Amino acid sequence: MFPPSPRLQPGERKSKRSRANDHEEEEEEGRTEMSESGTQLFARLEARRCLKDVEPRLFADDGGPDRGEVVEVYGPEGTGKTELLYHLLCRCILPEAAGGLEVDVVFVDTDYSLDVFRLASVLDSRLSAGGSAGFDDAILRSCLTRLLVVRCSSSSQLLLTLHFLETTLSSRPRASLLLIDSISAFYWSDRSEGGASVAKQEEKLSRCSELLGRLLRDYKITIFATCHPIRRSSSGPPSSSEADRSHLCRAWQRLVTHRLVCSRQEAEHNPANGDEGSGEQRNRQVFTVHCSSWTGTKSSRVSSFRVTDGGVEFIWTQRPPPGLSAIL
Repeated sequence: MFPPSPRLQPGERKSKRSRANDHEEEEEEGRTEMSESGTQLFARLEARRCLKDVEPRLFADDGGPDRGEVVEVYGPEGTGKTELLYHLLCRCILPEAAGGLEVDVVFVDTDYSLDVFRLASVLDSRLSAGGSAGFDDAILRSCLTRLLVVRCSSSSQLLLTLHFLETTLSSRPRASLLLIDSISAFYWSDRSEGGASVAKQEEKLSRCSELLGRLLRDYKITIFATCHPIRRSSSGPPSSSEADRSHLCRAWQRLVTHRLVCSRQEAEHNPANGDEGSGEQRNRQVFTVHCSSWTGTKSSRVSSFRVTDGGVEFIWTQRPPPGLSAIL
């Protein structure tokens, strides 16, 4: 057993041999960092799938989000935001033979609202409707392997997740979409921890936004993130106050290039027919999405959909009237 190396006393200098060993260790660390940076550089140069055609019925005529762009899906609870994410998620992880894009997706679940059984049900319905030859459970499992789910219970965990997400993107060059449900989940807890200082209240979300901006710049992914209003509002078309999301920090707002404002229309029912609360009644519930984009020429679109057992079913799509465009 070798004796421990003697510690330097104050005023003593390292020997030439010790300095040489330290220099070799620094060079070894430098080579490791260069190797990691080379892997990351290769992943950044790898062309990732563009998602402008992820859902043409949602976005304006110039297409959906391009590489490095952010879509905020805004609306109160019960307006179809999560179902809309399932729809987009299935579109991405489905094989091309079934009408999908066949790309990898990272789902960051901060609301703990991801229902895997519901997602599998929608996938199963899409695969059956797409007429996939020889459809079986193996294809469904193959779709789910393209999905990586991460759950966070605090803004600190979200910050760490985004910090280490670079390693995931480096190892999965087919990962093109990052879903966050929701980006505003920790608004009130951060506000409470920050005290009276607005800068402290927004510090963690601002740092998360900076990390997201770096991932957008370096890896050219696309981000969809849901956002809840800070106050409950009645269903119906969004008002100018509902469309204002100034409760989130400016660092996040600067990232957003598209906004989908979701609302719910009250479904009509006839109690005499005994359909209240039935599946048929729920299928008649209509959700409206007001899309606003400002990449290049500012444009907008209004779409409506129902939520069925097989997922989102679009009813109609049109450009909004001038008055509504001004609100969005």
